[in-house]
Amino acid sequence: MMLTLATLLLTAVQDGGGVFALRVKRAETIAQGPLEHALILVEGGKIVEIGEDLPVERGIPVYEFTDWVATPGLVNCHTRIGSERGIVARAFEPQATPELEIDPKSDVWEELLELGVTTLGYYPEGSGIPGQAFALQPYGKTLAEMLVLEPAYLKVVLQSSASSKNMLREAFQKADEYEEKVKKEREKWEKEQEKKKSKSKSKKDDEKKDEAKEKESEKKDDEKKEGASSPAAEDGDKKADDKPGADVFVPPEPDERVRPFLELRKQTLTAMMSLRKAADYLHLLDVIEKEEDVEWFVQFPLQDDIDFFEVAAKMGEKKLLAVTQPELTLQPNSLRERNIPAELARAGVKVAFVPRQDTVSGHEDWLPDVGRLVGQGLPRDAALAGLTLEPARALGLEERLGSLEKEKDANIVLWSGDPLEPSSRVQAVLLAGKFVVGSPNERARSREDK
Repeated sequence: MMLTLATLLLTAVQDGGGVFALRVKRAETIAQGPLEHALILVEGGKIVEIGEDLPVERGIPVYEFTDWVATPGLVNCHTRIGSERGIVARAFEPQATPELEIDPKSDVWEELLELGVTTLGYYPEGSGIPGQAFALQPYGKTLAEMLVLEPAYLKVVLQSSASSKNMLREAFQKADEYEEKVKKEREKWEKEQEKKKSKSKSKKDDEKKDEAKEKESEKKDDEKKEGASSPAAEDGDKKADDKPGADVFVPPEPDERVRPFLELRKQTLTAMMSLRKAADYLHLLDVIEKEEDVEWFVQFPLQDDIDFFEVAAKMGEKKLLAVTQPELTLQPNSLRERNIPAELARAGVKVAFVPRQDTVSGHEDWLPDVGRLVGQGLPRDAALAGLTLEPARALGLEERLGSLEKEKDANIVLWSGDPLEPSSRVQAVLLAGKFVVGSPNERARSREDK
């Protein structure tokens, strides 16, 4: 039995290949705001076009979901869900990663996908500086298939104590010592190279003089050749002089615990600074503001005695990213309720949300909890960005994930209604253009059928 073109195209969609379009009631793009009657064109796992009422070339299958809402895949940038090997309490192991704690066969990954979660930032447990997080997708047979980015950020747990500050300060001092060592080794190497060049030049000069005398002696009877120089020989000498030295300076290998702090300074790694009080933030500034090249953001749990509203303006001036839970809290020593995420957002802080509980049920409540903050004053655009783009930024993946834009990964969640409404449910999930939850079968309409 021959397969129809529409069937072949549908198979390509399910396998994450080919070209297809999704037409939805509304697309919450995050970057451009909501688009009504939106069409999303996908090819090779990427979004290649998105807009309102866009035309589609004949032959491209269009899947009609005109009563559903599309959002980017949800991103939880700070989780340990799915750990099957217990907690490994680390104090100062900045080189460590928690890869061995992940079980790719766990049922939790499928449960998270069904809730619209497409990216996770898995962090190492511990105090002090316990290691580096990595980003994964909850889909794949092996950890290698699940990995999206490694490392994602360095986890630093900072407290308002001298010992905690000194740990971070001393780590950067070790990086200073290494860089000074490299500088001295380079200077030593350069001096040795200069000596080699000087000796080589002197030797070449002597050889040229001997060669000139020999040629003069051999060719003194031939007036035409006497004193003539060979262009080929001159060319060869020139090439030999211009040839770069084979020796290349190789810096000494840094200690594995120093390397992460060198990468922070090179901005190939960012740091998540985990805090508990506003005072911790001020102590952090004492250490980190001297490191002008280091990119960092903060993470803190929301609790009733939290006082980050006191430093919201300072954090807003820096346009900091703050990772926290969607929680309403009480002002310390009072019964006054505060929406600290809303206060931070109004101050200019970029807020990324993680579930209140790091469990499957916590992820089920995640969006409704954020929705309640919207009802209490959090701007809607900040709420949606806090579930998608801002946590992607925390993982260093904002160029690929977190919004529905051209050239980004086609990680798309289709909802039955407004994603922030408690009654809305996930209908389908695409991961890199592949349907991993739900199927376009029931609603698919190829233009070939028209």
